[in-house]
Amino acid sequence: MALRFVGIDPNTQGGGSPTVWVDDTRNELVIQGWKAGDALTAEVSGTTWVEGHDAGIPDHETLIRIPARMVPILRKACDDAERAGLL
Repeated sequence: MALRFVGIDPNTQGGGSPTVWVDDTRNELVIQGWKAGDALTAEVSGTTWVEGHDAGIPDHETLIRIPARMVPILRKACDDAERAGLL
C-alpha cells in the first residue's frame, strides 16, 4: 500500500483528528473521521438511495463524519488522484 498524506483537519488540537490520504496502489481515498453513531446510521439506513439499490449499511462498511471545513482537503485528494491517473 502506498499511502500519501493529503491533509488533516485544520482545526486539530492534536491526536486522532480527521485525516485524508490517497492510496496510489489501490486507487482509493482513505479517510479517517469520527464514528457516525447509531442515530445517524439508523437515519441513513432508513432512506432510499437509488432505485434497485438496497438501503442500509452492510456489515463490511461504516459511516464516518468529517467537518465541512475539510472540503478543500478532499478536493485536493481527488485532484491528486486524478493527476496520478488513478481515475
